[in-house]
Amino acid sequence: MEKSFATSPERQRCGCAEARDAKRTAYIALGSNMGDRVAMIEQACKEMGSRGITVKRTSGLWETEPMYVLDQDRFVNGACEVETELEPLSLLDELQDIENAMGRKKVIDKGPRNIDLDVLMYENEIVDHERLKIPHIGIAEREFVLRPLAQIAATKSIDATKPWKMIQDYLYDLPPAREPLSTLTPIGEGIQPLNALKSHRKTHVMAILNVTPDSFSDGGTHVPESLARTIIKFVKGGATMIDVGGQSTAPGRPQVSAEEEIKRIVPAIELIRSLPEAQGIAISIDTYRASVAEAAVKAGADIVNDVSAGLMDLEMLPMMAKLGKTVCLMHMRGDPATMSQLNDYPEGLIPTVAKELLERVAAAEAAGIRRWRIILDPGFGFAKVGEQNIELLRHFEELKNWPGLEGLPWLLGSSRKSFIGKITGVATPGDRIFGTAATVTAAVQVGADIVRVHDVVEMGQVVKMADAIWRY
Repeated sequence: MEKSFATSPERQRCGCAEARDAKRTAYIALGSNMGDRVAMIEQACKEMGSRGITVKRTSGLWETEPMYVLDQDRFVNGACEVETELEPLSLLDELQDIENAMGRKKVIDKGPRNIDLDVLMYENEIVDHERLKIPHIGIAEREFVLRPLAQIAATKSIDATKPWKMIQDYLYDLPPAREPLSTLTPIGEGIQPLNALKSHRKTHVMAILNVTPDSFSDGGTHVPESLARTIIKFVKGGATMIDVGGQSTAPGRPQVSAEEEIKRIVPAIELIRSLPEAQGIAISIDTYRASVAEAAVKAGADIVNDVSAGLMDLEMLPMMAKLGKTVCLMHMRGDPATMSQLNDYPEGLIPTVAKELLERVAAAEAAGIRRWRIILDPGFGFAKVGEQNIELLRHFEELKNWPGLEGLPWLLGSSRKSFIGKITGVATPGDRIFGTAATVTAAVQVGADIVRVHDVVEMGQVVKMADAIWRY
């Protein structure tokens, strides 16, 4: 028998179509430990959407050890907030039908499964039915459920007898784990994902490949005749990612058309993809234009890296969601022509950058970008001048652990920036190798997941050494 105590008593008394068709909020657990685990979860989200169960927000994905049946692969677990007109049992039926359509076969209880969808909560209702218990039994004891759920519903209660005790409180009550859980951010097919909370992890080296004639640091140096040699040098030097840019974002540089930007970046991406030496390398497209991002992904890019986090082209966030790739959202104010004057932070640099990045993450989620597909960049040199960049690096751990930003991976790009030249007295950007090395070492120490650099061979060595000191 189903016992349902809804937030609205009128809804229980009313049998009218309006009450039945009202949009309701539910929270769904997502899990997989077979095949391409992330792809399975993303397919399930798409299936929900196609059946009128709208995915409004998602948690990050958390990689966890199996429970109960230990002889199976690690799980990827997440949660999503959905909007639906379905009643709880009908919602369960639809989720189980999605599991069946995706080929789930239950071989043994608690055993391997390519997709697992459970109703965790439904509004503030309690359901006690032989097929369905809401809130889901075991939420309070299972970290792999609480962690993702706390990212999207931290202040909701799961026990009607203790309305003051919230999901985040249950999380705080858990005993310390032997090894803390880590989020998982997919990068590209066959490429090791980012595990932002793992202490023992390698820092990714992102090589900057500017196919522009006017980059502040290396404009015009990558001509077609030498491009393949440059790419191979990057890979041998330790690059695991290559960031291709066809439009300079340095102050005062002229803006080119989207068509010209596409003409510059597509051949470079296709060349990287064609080189045997670059197999397994992630390709990032450095652009703030939706049309360029679309062309780049079609050519083979894995990551969309937008310095404006969707502010300079209002089509960018919807395009990112449509493309389904991992994205990097950077903190910036204004545009490249105005950003240097927008550097006033009366409420403090770190709190303000955190607040403004939280706004961009929320906008990305509202556009349909999955949280597990988001990387952040604090934006060295973008609306930050001189000592502000040092403050950003010095207090980066505070930013990384800011409420609402925890668990997201970070890209730090300090390479050859003017604040390094100001401190070291080195005027020429290409000569700022040693100053850059100091900032890269610091970036690894404070928790960067990716460092974006020009001098790949030298910084590849710096990262190896910094990883050995700080992460192994």
